[in-house]
Formats: sequence, C-alpha cells, structure tokens
Amino acid sequence: MDLPRGRYAPSPTGHLHLGNASTALLAWLSIRAQAGRFVLRMEDLDSGRVREGLDRDILEDLAWLGLDWDEGPDRGGPHRPYEQSGRGSLYDRAFDALRASGRAYPCFCTRGDIAAAASAPQAPGDEVRYPGTCRDLEAGEVAGRLRTGRAPAWRLRVDPDRVPAFVDRVRGPWGGAGGPPPGDFVIRRKDGVAAYQLAVVVDDAAMEITEVVRGDDLLPSTLRQLILFDALGRSPPVFAHVPLLIGADGARLSKRHDGVTLRELRDAGMTAPGIVGRLAWLLGLRPSPERVHARDLTDGFALDGVAVAPEGIPVDTSSWLPRA
Repeated sequence: MDLPRGRYAPSPTGHLHLGNASTALLAWLSIRAQAGRFVLRMEDLDSGRVREGLDRDILEDLAWLGLDWDEGPDRGGPHRPYEQSGRGSLYDRAFDALRASGRAYPCFCTRGDIAAAASAPQAPGDEVRYPGTCRDLEAGEVAGRLRTGRAPAWRLRVDPDRVPAFVDRVRGPWGGAGGPPPGDFVIRRKDGVAAYQLAVVVDDAAMEITEVVRGDDLLPSTLRQLILFDALGRSPPVFAHVPLLIGADGARLSKRHDGVTLRELRDAGMTAPGIVGRLAWLLGLRPSPERVHARDLTDGFALDGVAVAPEGIPVDTSSWLPRA
C-alpha cells in the first residue's frame, strides 16, 4: 500500500512567522500520524521577492521547531529539484499541453482593465471573476497584438457549468453544482513564468502528494486547482484548510508584523516546546497552553480535531514571552 504523502511549501520571501509555523505543524502532524512521507518544497518563483539565504533559514527554523521531512532541498529525493525555480521545464510541458488542447488562451488585459472589471457591481461576498474579455479573440486580432510586442498572460478556459466539488477535511463540503465558477484564471504570466496555480498543481501531481494541509486563505484557490488537475488528467490530493492566526490589528499574521517570527521569539527566550504548546492550544488540540514537543502530539492526531475558525484565531504574542 502506498504511503500517504504530505507537503509544506514555504516561500523564501521572509522568515517564518507563527502563522506559517501553525500550518507547517498541522501538515507535519497529519502525515506523521499516518506514518507517511513529508515533503518540503520551496515556492521561489517570485524572483522579485525572494531573498537570498532565507531558504536555509526556513529549514533551520522548522528543524528547531521539532519538525523533520523525508524529501526536500537539503535532503534530495526521487522528485528533485525541490525548488520551483528549477522545475520550469515541467511547467512548460504542462502549459504546452493545455495550449495544444485549446484550454489556454492569451490575455492582453492590463491591470487597469482588470481593475475596471473588478469595480463592477458584485453580489455580496461574491468572488470577482475575470469577465472573459480576451476569451474569444479572433486569431487575426491575437496575431496583430503580438506583432506590436505586447506579451500576453495566458488563462485557462473554465466551463461555467462545471463547478468542482470536494470535501475539505476541516471545512467540510465545498463547491459543486449551483456554486459560482471561479472564472478563467492565469496559468502563465506575461514574463513567461508559470503562475502559482499551474506550478503548484504540476508539483503536487509530480511529487505524488496525496494530502495538502494549508491556510484558509488558499481555500478559494482549490476550485481552480481541481480544474487544472482534471485538465491535466491527474488525480488531486485531499485538502484541509486550517485557521489563520490574526494579529492585534485584525489582519492575518504576516511578515510585516513585528515580533512574530520564530527567530524573534527564540531570541526573546521562547523555547520550541513553548511555541508548539501554545499553537496546539490555539488550534484546539490541547486544553491548555502547556509546553509540549511536536513529536508528542502525533499520537491520535486527526485533522477533524482542528478548530474551525473562518475569521481566524487571534493571537497576542506579548503574553508568550518569558518575564524578565
């Protein structure tokens, strides 16, 4: 029987903060509880934001927290390389197949064009979708625009009558008939680099990932990715979208918040078991924020025990720090 395969895929654009650590911990616990293989992959396609050396720092921070992995940039494995920046040929082949099948089309819309479309009235809570401006351009018009030197992005044609459905292991049933389709989305940027949606699907398929645990902010991406898995003839993993941690300002924790990276907390005197214990308490895994090693949480762990908090979980790290 094939082993379950999970992954954590950070972007080396900043040091890991508590929100990253929370998601990584849950992804790791789920796979280790199933005696599966855990994969670490660096999502470093955004060259303008990637910072040199942060990939090494991320590996160090995860190891300090008590997590380990079976495949990754530092360990190698059967699906190397484990950095997206080295996997461009895989993305190109997938894009070429989608283009050849007629599923991909060039889009010449500017950011201003898309912003104008986004300003049109929307139903409350509805997701803004691309209006299909370039979807049916004649071949002659496409050729003429290309001759002007305008590089297009490429979008995937989405059938508005086929909305995929899935059962999220934390949030429950999602999508399906009657729900709004995600609209045509970008799979290749104007600079020729694979967009996030295409890269992550190609990687998860190639690395044989069977379970994806990630933050609630990526839940809207799942329908797009299911459509891509189908278009590429690959089976999707199961998904689990877990709560985000939010700061005192009401925004989800990010690299712009001060004092929330693992390095800052470690330098201030926090221990890894201290952080893991408080995260486990916030996520509903423990009744109190007592110190605990990550490895001691695997026994009996199940994703259905994770708290459901669509609005996020507030966290105030000032109460975490050791008293002078």
